[in-house]
Amino acid sequence: MTTDRDKVRLIFGLKLRQLRNDRGLSTYDLASRTGLSPSYLNEIEKGKKYPKTEKVFAIAKALETDYDTLISLKVSKQLEPVVELLNSNILSELPFDLFGIEPGYFLEVMASAPAKLSAFISTLIEIGRNYDLKVEQFYFSVLRTYQAMHDNYFEDLELEADEFLASHPLPTPPEESTNWLSDVLVQEYGCTIEAYDDAAYPDLSSLRSVYLPEKNKLLLNNKLSPEQRAFTLAREVGYHQLRLTVRPLESSVLEARSFDEVLNNFRASYFARAILIPRQALLLELLDLVAQPNWENEWLLAAMKPRTVTPEMFLLRMTNLLTSHFGLKELFFLRFNQRDNLKFQLTKELHLSKLHTPHGTARDEHYCRRQVSVSILNELRQQQQSGQWDGKPICRAQRITFSTSGNAYFVMSIAKSSPPTTTNSSINIGLPITDQLRSVFHYLDDPAIPTTLVGETCERCPIPDCRERAAEPVNLIREQQIKNTQTTIERLRFD
Repeated sequence: MTTDRDKVRLIFGLKLRQLRNDRGLSTYDLASRTGLSPSYLNEIEKGKKYPKTEKVFAIAKALETDYDTLISLKVSKQLEPVVELLNSNILSELPFDLFGIEPGYFLEVMASAPAKLSAFISTLIEIGRNYDLKVEQFYFSVLRTYQAMHDNYFEDLELEADEFLASHPLPTPPEESTNWLSDVLVQEYGCTIEAYDDAAYPDLSSLRSVYLPEKNKLLLNNKLSPEQRAFTLAREVGYHQLRLTVRPLESSVLEARSFDEVLNNFRASYFARAILIPRQALLLELLDLVAQPNWENEWLLAAMKPRTVTPEMFLLRMTNLLTSHFGLKELFFLRFNQRDNLKFQLTKELHLSKLHTPHGTARDEHYCRRQVSVSILNELRQQQQSGQWDGKPICRAQRITFSTSGNAYFVMSIAKSSPPTTTNSSINIGLPITDQLRSVFHYLDDPAIPTTLVGETCERCPIPDCRERAAEPVNLIREQQIKNTQTTIERLRFD
């Protein structure tokens, strides 16, 4: 976003404005003392212009300082956070263009209110340190905002997928998808594909794939399921087809080096889902589903079966069409993981329109066991431990109402195992229950769908005598104590 010359101009302007204000001078006062026009001084303070040497001397004299102090890049304590931000990579990595923000406008805001912006930046840095936020977490937050702005539907990527499928039709049966994608990578892009195991590369055992750009080679973990293998290959096709050279090399972003890496990983993944689940075919199936008078748990699984896709791929692809073709733009997408220690962790979330409940701010608390996104994981774990699980995903639906807010949602959930790890995951789409949703989902009021009062977390839940409770409502109790204290103070003031 900024060059070194931009930084020097902006720092000079910030120092000039601060020194002028410290001396109690207006722009017109300084103009009178220096012989420079007020508009020219204003341009300098905004970082748009840098004065010539003789004008710097005139400004320094008018401000009762010296030339070296004025041109030095050393700043006061109040301006240090702004300079720290300028010297970091954050400004150059932020995708201002994605949000329609002109970089020059942002610089002008910085120049206009440096003290307030400094305090704001310091606050953000302190919050980040307290919550141990990493750069890639920030990048992923920006990406989620970008997705929400576009209702998680990108017509340019849909058209790229349509064009690709026109010249590379999906094979039948779907089991041929991996061979089809491998052939495209090898024959059209000259890519080498090599399977590996724990013995060959033990440090890569938790990854699904690694790309070696110098050798144009894709290393694939041989423990992947056919669906995971198909997605990994399709995403690799996406990188090549979309000509995305700035990209992560590993399947899971371990350390994002730039926002472009995160964005391009998303674009390649979107393309992969779009070619493995073409929109026209899925749209016809969704139209049939929403017209049904009753909900069937097996429907989503049946729709997935003829495709070499994971539940996460399928439900994410559904969100693209639910927003674009059905106008349901207030949904959320969540992925919960349950490890061997039985702890639940929210590992992926996307909220369209607003921040829905639950969300990741409560990650250190115990998510409500009544929610289908969590209860389905307990059901899957019990089946596995009792030897009753047949190895296939399970699907459930639920109408939930949050006890604290009264917000009601219809939630579709699929639970599955996640090789090569022993972690189980639930993939969930939640939609606010509204008249619009009822007009689209004819089965919404099916009495066979469980209706449950839930909390966000145990620590915040007011539901009495909850049998599924995993922790006491300590946060709720604390909030009630504060409320009682405030009520007593108000009564003492006005009684």
